[in-house]
Amino acid sequence: MIQQFSKTNYQSICNELASNDLDLQKIINTHGYPPFWSRPNSFESLVHIILEQQVSLASALSALNKLRERVQEITPARIVLLTDEEMRACYVSRQKNLYIKYLAEALLSGQLKLEEFHDMPDEEIRAKLVALKGIGNWTADVYLMFALQRADIFPMGDLAAVNALKRVKKLPAETTKEEMLKITAKWQPYRTLAAMLLWHYYLSAPKASKL
Repeated sequence: MIQQFSKTNYQSICNELASNDLDLQKIINTHGYPPFWSRPNSFESLVHIILEQQVSLASALSALNKLRERVQEITPARIVLLTDEEMRACYVSRQKNLYIKYLAEALLSGQLKLEEFHDMPDEEIRAKLVALKGIGNWTADVYLMFALQRADIFPMGDLAAVNALKRVKKLPAETTKEEMLKITAKWQPYRTLAAMLLWHYYLSAPKASKL
């Protein structure tokens, strides 16, 4: 069954999570609800997430805005026409240029059809995305969470979410992935919203602060 959330129910889901987890309740009490982070189910959204890989959000947005200036509308057909030099002038690294062009070609050839994702199970979407060069589980997770509003994804490859989890649950630095997965399993079927609460805490609370 496909689990999704929307702007109308995400706060009630946060409340449901908080009613069963005092640490999540403290986040809401202290910092309020997380913003409703969302992006369209589009090529541009995937390009944006690829640009966000292993760099600051500000750097990725700067590159995305440069691409927008260059082509007006970020579409596969327009991106494949850009030369390596033009991509580099938009702050896109050589490797990410390859990933973005590979994605554009997959969409133009019909190998990948984003409109089919709406009715597809999470793991089928993940399999189609990670089959593409340059797209791993983190990129797939973020796309599932933000572009498709899938409700039960925890991005274990996201350092901010993992570090917030450790801080909120007062876990030692050496806590294993398996131990953290046991904690996140308690938030099923709404792990996405739990992750958003953790991101909200991470962005709202100075590192030295305590809940």
